[in-house]
This record gives sequence, structure tokens and C-alpha cells, in this order.
Amino acid sequence: MRARSLLLALVVVSLALSGCAGPAASVDGAGVLVTASRDGGSAGAATIAAAGQAGTSGATGTSGCGSDATPAGSSSTRSVSVAGVTRTAQLHVPNGYDGSTPTPVILAFVGHGMSTQKLEGFSGFDDSDAIVFYPQPAGSAPQNGWESAPYASGQDDVAFVGALLDDLEAHLCVHTARVFAAGISNGGGFVSLLSCRLPARIAAFAVVSGAIYPADDPACPTVPAVPVVEFHGTADPVIPYDGGTSHAAALEPVTQWLDEQAQRSGCASSPTRTAIGSDVTEQQWCGCQGRGALTHYRIEGGGHTWPGATATSGPGVTTQTISATRIIEDFFAAHPLS
Repeated sequence: MRARSLLLALVVVSLALSGCAGPAASVDGAGVLVTASRDGGSAGAATIAAAGQAGTSGATGTSGCGSDATPAGSSSTRSVSVAGVTRTAQLHVPNGYDGSTPTPVILAFVGHGMSTQKLEGFSGFDDSDAIVFYPQPAGSAPQNGWESAPYASGQDDVAFVGALLDDLEAHLCVHTARVFAAGISNGGGFVSLLSCRLPARIAAFAVVSGAIYPADDPACPTVPAVPVVEFHGTADPVIPYDGGTSHAAALEPVTQWLDEQAQRSGCASSPTRTAIGSDVTEQQWCGCQGRGALTHYRIEGGGHTWPGATATSGPGVTTQTISATRIIEDFFAAHPLS
């Protein structure tokens, strides 16, 4: 399978930075998700992969460029020490990796109690042209969650991510303007926290069925705006769309969290809404300031799942109307740091 590209043509970047969060999603006559530009033209993955090569000339490479001999298409385990604790992450290098071309990075964060192998399987990120890191949470059950939740291990997970990136940049050829973070459930809540804590190092953020505990992951209205895309099912049995209580702690309603993101990024107070198929509504906030961008996919009847996944990703209904993976990759491609 040809690697999906996270590099983007400059014309698409200019559209994405003009105020809305980039191309809207739609479904073609065969029920297949495509991305459509605002002028009605098509901007599919193959177009992005080909035209995106123009964006590589300005790539910001790291000290690992030219000296890394990691085999293309390989997977391995990397370890770093943080405050005397050894932490690990699963690493996958794309098929086209040559050790000298600055390459995008996706940090993919598991949900509470989920294995990194499971997320690797249903997300399909390994088929992108990015280096993919699947970090492992610390601790033991039940306190083995990511920082940002009441069941967190107590370790400094933000420092862990920083150490992972330091190690990665020292040993592999990384495009430092194209480092991205995505996560599901507790991993999605941690991605929300990272958007507040590492906005100058991670370019864009994707949250799927995010577990947002405001006591552990408060809003950060004074932190610079960042690009965020979010997916959530209205019938999520684990993290209810309208909020509630879990692990004896309050969960934030999705709409409230989105309002906070819009205010942080100086976006319009209300989004534009586009129906995609019969069960998905895309919401985009326009007029965002700086690097800000915000898109939400409301999935009617959707469960605590990864949209488009063909393997089990969680309880409840998994919509096949959209592919979270493809939307996330397109969103990331449209929002580099520079």
C-alpha cells in the first residue's frame, strides 16, 4: 500500500491558514470519504502526496538526518529515562524513510487500559509517510492512565513526551515543524493537555472520544492558539457526549470543551455545520487567530470508537461514513508549525 502523505502543497496550506480548519469532508456517490476544497475541487491523498513534495525544501531537519540507518518500514521499541524512571514507546518508521529526508512524526496515545499494539492496529497510522510513536503509559492498573485523568500514574507524562522527542530528534531524521499528536479516550484527554503544555513543539492535535476531566485538564485560555480536530459519538457509553461522572470525577461536556477551544483560538463563537452522510456532522469554526483552527465531527449514535476503524476500537457503534485516520492525516498535513 502506498504511504499516505503528511506533506502538503503550499496552496492548501495557505487556504488552511486563512481562517477555517482546512478542507471540508464529504462522501462521494460510492460512500467513500473524500476531502473537498472550499472551491469545490478535490484534494485527495494522491494529489497531496504529489504536490506536497514542494513543501520539503523548507523542512527543518534534526541532528539525526544523514546519520540514521534505521531500516525503512521497521518497528522497534525505544526507551528513555525521565526522573529516574525508564519509559518506553513503540516506534514505526515508514516504508519510504531514507534517514536523510526530514520526516513528519505522529505521537499516538492509547486509551486507559489499551495496548499500544491495539491502537497501532485499528488506527492505521503505520500506512502514513510519518514516523509513528506509540508511547506506553506508566504505572499499573488501575493507576496506569495518562496525566490529565484521576487514574493517572503520577508520573510526569509531559516530560516523558519531551524526552521522547529529544531522543527521536537526536537519532532519526525528523521534520520538526511537522510533529503531531493524536489520542483516543484517556489518550485524547492527554492530547488536550499537551495542546496547553507543548504548543510550541507539537504542530497540531487530534482528539478521538476524548476523556476530558476539567479538574486534571483545565482550559488554558492564555496559551497560544493551536489547530485541533475532535471526534465524538453522541451515544458514547464511556465518555458521554454531554458530560457526566467517571472515576468519581466530573467529565466535561464536549460542547463546553469545544467552546473553550474556540475562545482560546479567537474563533467565531458558532461553527458552520455540514452534514456528511446520515450520521456525521462536521462543525468548523472560522476566523481563528494565529495558528488556531478547530473542527469537530459529531457522530450521531456513535460509540466510544475510532471512526472508520475496521478492527474493534471500543464499545458501541463505529461509523464507516468517515475515516478519522484520513481526516486526521489531512488536518495534520494542513497545519505545520511554520
